[in-house]
Order: sequence, then structure tokens, then C-alpha cells
Amino acid sequence: MKPMLSLVIPVYRNEESLPDLLDAVQSMSDQLGGAMEVVFVVDGSPDRCYEILSVRLPGCAFRSQLVLLARNFGAFPAIRAGLEVGQGDYFAVMAADLQEPPELVLQMNSILQADEADVVVGVRTARMEPWHTRLSSQVFWAMYRRYVVPEMPPGGVDMFGCNRIFRDALLKLEERHSSLVAQIFWLGFRRKQVSYVRQARQHGQSAWTLRKKINYLMDSVFAFSDLPIRLLIRGGALGIFGSLLVGLMVVIARLSGAIQVPGYSMIVVMIVFFGALNLLSLGIVGSYAWRAYENTKARPLTVSLHVQSFSGSANLSEETV
Repeated sequence: MKPMLSLVIPVYRNEESLPDLLDAVQSMSDQLGGAMEVVFVVDGSPDRCYEILSVRLPGCAFRSQLVLLARNFGAFPAIRAGLEVGQGDYFAVMAADLQEPPELVLQMNSILQADEADVVVGVRTARMEPWHTRLSSQVFWAMYRRYVVPEMPPGGVDMFGCNRIFRDALLKLEERHSSLVAQIFWLGFRRKQVSYVRQARQHGQSAWTLRKKINYLMDSVFAFSDLPIRLLIRGGALGIFGSLLVGLMVVIARLSGAIQVPGYSMIVVMIVFFGALNLLSLGIVGSYAWRAYENTKARPLTVSLHVQSFSGSANLSEETV
């Protein structure tokens, strides 16, 4: 019996790209001789993605599952939800917008089946996108490499494949407000990279906004780096040095008669400086405390409303959660 690949596809605002996506998935299934299941995770999409998939999938020749989340939890929790229900021997993750070539999934699967690696990450060598999109992406991933994961490829990682052992280890990390990509590199294991050129988006607009990028970078920094603490220590040391210089200048100004009110300048400078430093310290410590508090709640990362399985025929089974 051939080992089966579970392909996880998070779906959010991808109504227009679904026909091309289903055709691409069918082509991959044919090339794998049917040894593939596809797990579509509809992440609270406000369009008709769930309705379209629930109608189309029963008539598709490939095996599939359809997971509907109760609301929009985000791409990474949706991917985890798909990995949890996947039943394959190997796993791969692909975006629904087809900006990553589907052939890359087959390449990852070949590497995993040959036991050359436990996890395979797709590395972008170029992007067929507008210059401002490329520039913002380069800046974002440069900061990510500098402050979070030095091993991160320059173009970042949007898709990956892994074996069951790595999948099980990844699902044990139930951190909230974290980064799935950073967790992949944190786990280690045998890792291999495959290169590709990201294609231009054919349908719709990306939901990966600047606000989401900033929030994602902040979550990654606080979850995987002590950078804020190190910045606080360096800032404190620099502040002490600066306060000494200011104090020296005030003494000189006082002795030369430039300052007439005794102690006024020194008091104002120190109050402002230490007040700002104290607020910064409270903010950083509060960020760590808030994340620890979130993890103590033990809330589920996602809540699934329906999980449907399609065997490639008209048979359909549904479990309501």
C-alpha cells in the first residue's frame, strides 16, 4: 500500500480561486496515483468558500476532508487544525491562492518518502509581484531573520512538508500568540529546503495586511526571542551614561552661571528620562506576563463546527462538533 500524503490547505477569501485550486489538486492526486487526501480548512471565511467546497468535493475523484472553523482564527491555527485531522503518512501545507506552485508539493513528498529529511520548507528565490509588495516582504523577513530566527531563509517560508513524527512533535507545541514557522525551525530535526518562484496572485487580494505582519512579528519576537529584554538592558545602560553626561553639562552650566535656578534642569531631565524608561519597562514585562496569562487559560487554538470526509465518490460522512 502506497504511503498517503495529507495536503492541508487553509481557505480564507479564496472563492474566486477555488475552481483552479480543485483542478490543481486533482492533477496532483492523479500523479500520486490517488495516494493523497486533501484537508480544506475554511477559516471563518466571509465569502462562499465553504458552500462551494461542500458542494464540489463530494463529486471530486480525490479523497478529502472539509473543516469549517467557528470564526477566523488565523492561518497558522487553521493549518494546525488541518494537521490534527490529517490521516496521512506525510503532510504538506499549501496556500489556496496558488501563488506557490503545486508541483512543489510533489517535490516535497518525494524528499520525505526517500527519508532525506523530516521537514522540507519552500524557499522563495523571487516574487512575481509589484515592487512595493516585494520591498515590504524583504524588510519584514530581514527583520525576522535578524531578531527572531537567524536560520530563516531570506524570502521567508509559506509552505512546508513533514513526516508524521515531525507533525506529532509540532502539534505538542500549543503556544498561543506564537509563530508556526518559527516553531518549525525551533524543533530542529532533519531539515531540507526546496526553491521556487512565487507567482503573481490571479484572484482577489491578499489578506496578509501590514497590520497582521506587524502583529505576527511582535508575537514571534516575544515568543522566541529575549530581544526586548536585551534592548531594555542596553537602553538602561545607555540611559545611565547619558544621564551622567547631562549631569556633567548641568554642573558646568551651573558653575558658569548659565543656569540660575538651582537643580531645576537636573530634576526635569531625570524625571522625564526615568519616567519614560519606567513606562517602557512596564510595557515589556507586561507583554510577557500577558502571554503567560493567555497560556494558562488552556483555551483550544481553534473550534471546528463541522468535519466532513469525502472518499472520492458520492459517499459522505459528517461529524458535527
